[in-house]
Amino acid sequence: MSIMTWTYIIVGLSFTLYLSIAWMSRVKDTKGFYVAGGNVPALANGMATGADWMSAASFISMSGIISFMGYAGCMYLMGWTGGYVLLALLLAPYLRKFGKFTVPDFVGDRYYSKAARTVALICAIFVSLTYVAGQMRGVGIVFSRFLEVDVNTGVYIGMAIVFFYAALGGMKGITWTQVAQYGVLIFAFLVPAVAISLKITGNPIPQLGLGGSIVEGKYAGQFLLTALDNIGTDLGFAAYTTGFTGPGAKSMLDVLAITMCLMVGTAGLPHVIVRFYTVPSVRAARISAFYALLFISILYTTAPAVAAFARYNMIDSLNGVAYKSAPSWFTNWQKTGLLAWVDKNGDGIINYSYGPAFTGKLAFTGQDGQYGQPLIKNEPTTNKNELYVDNDIMVLANPEIANLPAWVVALVAAGGLAAALSTASGLLLVISSSISHDLYFRMINPQASEKTQLLLGRIMIGVAVCVAGYFGVNPPGFVAQVVALAFGLASSSFFPIIVLGIFWKRTSREGAIAGMVAGMGFTLLYIIQTKFMGMAPWFLGISPEGIGTVGMIINFIATVAVTMMTPPPPAHIQDLVENVRVPRGAGQAAAAH
Repeated sequence: MSIMTWTYIIVGLSFTLYLSIAWMSRVKDTKGFYVAGGNVPALANGMATGADWMSAASFISMSGIISFMGYAGCMYLMGWTGGYVLLALLLAPYLRKFGKFTVPDFVGDRYYSKAARTVALICAIFVSLTYVAGQMRGVGIVFSRFLEVDVNTGVYIGMAIVFFYAALGGMKGITWTQVAQYGVLIFAFLVPAVAISLKITGNPIPQLGLGGSIVEGKYAGQFLLTALDNIGTDLGFAAYTTGFTGPGAKSMLDVLAITMCLMVGTAGLPHVIVRFYTVPSVRAARISAFYALLFISILYTTAPAVAAFARYNMIDSLNGVAYKSAPSWFTNWQKTGLLAWVDKNGDGIINYSYGPAFTGKLAFTGQDGQYGQPLIKNEPTTNKNELYVDNDIMVLANPEIANLPAWVVALVAAGGLAAALSTASGLLLVISSSISHDLYFRMINPQASEKTQLLLGRIMIGVAVCVAGYFGVNPPGFVAQVVALAFGLASSSFFPIIVLGIFWKRTSREGAIAGMVAGMGFTLLYIIQTKFMGMAPWFLGISPEGIGTVGMIINFIATVAVTMMTPPPPAHIQDLVENVRVPRGAGQAAAAH
């Protein structure tokens, strides 16, 4: 059977499973809608958290970035993994004990202020919309290749699917759907990784294959990483294993800023934090955090090997090959607009080297050129590189590049969709609960019935899906870059006030509001200037992906400074903070308030 037939079968079966779970888990009360009734088992919550946290950026884009950046690309891996450890150890148990549904709920009660709740609500919506845009982009990429529709149509299909099960089942439906999605995505990631590791190095364990020797071809007998170093330097790239030097390398300060931003941003992500409210106790929150880290580590320790395999296979199968003899996967991915070639020297041979092949963001005419390839509106650059490869295709194209069976290719497509949709659903629920619970119920109409709150929550999911779909169609960067911006916004807004709110009872509402506004305001302004207005990074050369670290520092400074100039919180708030830090009980701190 063809790849498309297998894709329809496997993706169709997985979608049927997700929608069936959502239908069986549909809810009629707000506690089920927001926190799945608070009785999800720790193991299941660990799997759901893993799926919620491992987004399209982790599944699709992270290995692609490592493929092109080499060792330096591991800053994404280190930042996201370290951030989860930080969240699990430093914040999750205390937030669970506080017993609130959402982060704005925590901020509003801890800082005894509607204004603080409003600022936190705005931050949650900004962070979640930015993040969910990356997931919609990932969905569009998968559909564009494997169902042979354009990326935009793929985004619309994903919007319809995620709206159905997020709106129907709320957190309860999302949780059990994410358990299934974790199983799909981890199986889809490991099967091709094991097969390709065995094929290239003779070792079925990808983590060991990464350090193994190539068993056949012109680089047979060389260590894989040594071969990648030699191949890269021959083509003008930095050596694969050096990372922080050579063409296109980032400064160490920028690398540090990006890593720290991803780390503290993870600890401030509202859709991950809310997962710890779905378990019955503080102890269960700690256990589910351990399970989630275990499940996450399976993919994250495999990702560098997948990146290296994809890089090696891609260059080996394309560079120096006549276009007319190019493998079928190359021409298939060209149709998506995520892979493109221009014959700069007229020899009909694909020449790959360092530097952009085209100016600006690619735009296609829809017509066929000299070799039957899509014509490109953009002007070629003057360097020797003739090949444009979108980072986001490396994992998805990897099984095709390695000539694995069609069902494996389709399985990877299903895994990419599972990763994107699982995270998207959690983010949409954050947006929905921020508006229906934190804004409408807690601030506008406290007498609203459960039926009204549920209806408004489902309407808000629909609105959020439409906004996310727009940014999925018009993304400001690669999936992982878009997601990195969300982490920047989270690190500059939520992390400082959550940490100070738990560990410094003196923190005042005025300080928290000033910190959030200053930190997120600076970060958002910098991102808009550098991403959308074309300005060069002007603060110590730090990229927009890392500027959230500076925003976090500004937040901390502003919060502490304003706190010291304003009256301390009331005695009952300080008692509440003391109670939260006692490592026993669940939801008792909120009751004390």
